[in-house]
Amino acid sequence: MSYWSDLIKEIFHYLRMYKGRTFMTLFGITWGTISIIVLLAFGVGLQKSMSKNMHGIGEGIAIMFPGRTGMAFEGYGRGRQMRFMDEDAELLRNNIPNIRAITAEYSRWGTMVRVADRKISPNITGVNVEYSTMRHVLPRPGGRFINQLDMEQKRRVAFIGDNLKEYLFKKEDAINKYIYIGDSPFLVIGVLKKKTQNSSYNSRDTDRVFIPSTTFKSIFGDRYANNIVYQLRDSRFNKETRDKVYQVLGNKYRFDPKDTQAINIWDTSEMDKFIFYFSLGFNIFMGLIGFMTLTVGGIGLANIMYVVVQERTREIGIRRSVGAKRSHIRAHFILEAMIIISIGAAMGFLLSMLLVKLIAMAPYEDFVGDPTISWGVAIVAISILGLIGLAAGYFPARRAANMVVIDSLRA
Repeated sequence: MSYWSDLIKEIFHYLRMYKGRTFMTLFGITWGTISIIVLLAFGVGLQKSMSKNMHGIGEGIAIMFPGRTGMAFEGYGRGRQMRFMDEDAELLRNNIPNIRAITAEYSRWGTMVRVADRKISPNITGVNVEYSTMRHVLPRPGGRFINQLDMEQKRRVAFIGDNLKEYLFKKEDAINKYIYIGDSPFLVIGVLKKKTQNSSYNSRDTDRVFIPSTTFKSIFGDRYANNIVYQLRDSRFNKETRDKVYQVLGNKYRFDPKDTQAINIWDTSEMDKFIFYFSLGFNIFMGLIGFMTLTVGGIGLANIMYVVVQERTREIGIRRSVGAKRSHIRAHFILEAMIIISIGAAMGFLLSMLLVKLIAMAPYEDFVGDPTISWGVAIVAISILGLIGLAAGYFPARRAANMVVIDSLRA
């Protein structure tokens, strides 16, 4: 133990002796560490931001829209209009195990919604209980979404978007107050919790009115749903699930299961795959830039170590002549390189954390996300630092260990 403690003391003695050289070496390692950590942190932040924006519409969500048949099938001609009904959603639920939740969705434009003298014509949507968790349509504290009793009793209750609430009620609390949809009073039971949503259909959730689908059909008389929304249990099997949807509904409505014009399906889980591979490529690119910057610092460290070996040739010869093994000489210089890179890496980590916190304060999060130093980023950075430190120390150390003793003593 005393050998290693004496060795470490000796290494720090040399580092203090050559302050200028030590500073420049540490600067290169520190700058390289900052580069790789901050660049990878931006990659993680971008991935989280893209995922957050995409999942405003829900996770593992697919939206089905009725179309027209594009193929003749079993005596039926092409161009037949498809229609969706509530029982279609239950049929799919019962026949496709990968569907976690599903609802028929009714939608209407042009009906006036008013409170006192404030009037607006938003999208009015009729849905069931499951819609809330499927589509991340979640209530603010103090409110709730549509429940099963609302559905069974066809209650006139409404859940409204947060932007719509601000227009109709201003700063007032909207819960347990009434809005008029057409000439019918509806009790407000909940207001949408603010969320990020960069994709939508019909309308953004922040501007919509949600009512029970049973109430919707009772008031407006709609028999057919505008679309069906379903959520996957496992997004990896999204294609198999889509094929099964065409098969099940094709059997019911007598169209070819390969006829994708009969039903148009927007599968948002495909976007998850895009985000994953885009983020992977982006992070690899950023990591390579940081790795190249850190490699430059590693090359500088290796050059310094070669200089150190050259300067201490006679010392190496003396140590070998009194019994030091080649492995001892090699370990000495590898340890010295690892100590230098560890100090530089520690300084780089601390400065990176400070820099990331400062960058996160800038008002641009909606565009590229907040840079995030995750465990993955830390592990990648530490692994690269370790490899570069080992390489930068090993080759000079091997040269020192392979010196001929008599030639070293003559230096």
